Amino acid sequence: MGTITICNIRLYAFHGCLEEESIIGSDYRVDLSVEADLTNAAASDQLADTVDYVHLNAIVKEEMGLRAALLEHVAQRIIDRILKEIDAVRSVKVTVAKLNPPIGGDVETVAVTLKEERA
Repeated sequence: MGTITICNIRLYAFHGCLEEESIIGSDYRVDLSVEADLTNAAASDQLADTVDYVHLNAIVKEEMGLRAALLEHVAQRIIDRILKEIDAVRSVKVTVAKLNPPIGGDVETVAVTLKEERA
C-alpha cells in the first residue's frame, strides 16, 4: 500500500451558509491523500499502473465549483467521486479549509477533514 498526497490545492469558491458568501466567494485550500497499491507503478514506471493525480485534482476542482452550504458536504462529494471513479483507491482523506472565514474574529482558517475507506 502507498499514499499519494496533493497538498495546498488553492481555489476560489462560493460555499457557506451566508448569502454574502454565495455572492462574494472566498479563498479555499484543499489537501487530499489517497491510499492505493502502488507496487506495479513502482516497478513499471507507467501512468496506467498508478492513481493519476491530475484526475484527483480535476475532481477536487469540479466539486469545489459546485456551491454548498457546508464544507462537510463538499468534502464528502470529493470522497464519493474519487471512490466511484478510481477503482485503485482504497481510502481517501480530504481536508477542505476556508481561508479568512467570516466568523467575527481573527481566524486564519476553518477546516473540515473527512476520511473514508472503500467497503
